Amino acid sequence: MKNENIPAKVKSKSLKETRDEINDILNKLESKDTDLSASIEDYKRLILLNNHIDGLFKKKVREISASKKEIKKK
Repeated sequence: MKNENIPAKVKSKSLKETRDEINDILNKLESKDTDLSASIEDYKRLILLNNHIDGLFKKKVREISASKKEIKKK
């Protein structure tokens, strides 16, 4: 899933907020009293959140790489 397919509500979350929501969903999915339809929706949300975190990490890697290149030029 590309970054532009991630809803604005997810994109606006910080890394900590996203991680906390992922942990909440995982706890729900691991519980024994979860029905299948709710689990499917939770799993879809988990995928969106995971893609958001992936995008945040990729952005940070680009920033670090750019700053390293800038330091090497000096």
